Amino acid sequence: MPPDPARPRRRRRSPGEWALLAEALPTLALASIAIRILPFRTVATAAARVGRRAVAQDPERAMQARLAVQAWARRVPWRTVCFQQGLALHLMLRRRGIASVLNYGVRKKEGDELAAHVWVDVGSDTVIGGEEAPQFARLARFPAEAA
Repeated sequence: MPPDPARPRRRRRSPGEWALLAEALPTLALASIAIRILPFRTVATAAARVGRRAVAQDPERAMQARLAVQAWARRVPWRTVCFQQGLALHLMLRRRGIASVLNYGVRKKEGDELAAHVWVDVGSDTVIGGEEAPQFARLARFPAEAA
């Protein structure tokens, strides 16, 4: 069957992109399970010390990892919101030595309810969760010494 000229062609993925996709699914699953069954303090401690010493800033690689996490987040049969996606991305970046910061913030909703949000920064760039981040007051960042 000939390709449909009206349908845009997908570009071929590089071996590095395939590797990120292969890593993103189990990392997203691990992050989801950890958030579901562990106390917040335990997850926060792990986020603060995960991986080798992160010193590099590689925004391009961070964006590729973000796309891999988001691709799986749309396809998995469980709920993945900012916390699961942010933690998974943070784990992947820190594992590569990329200095990422996991931010945890809150804002007041109607009444006395609070809404929470997680976003990840690499250097001065917000890699994931940045669309909503300005609406939230940051309560914590992991690792804390990144402040």
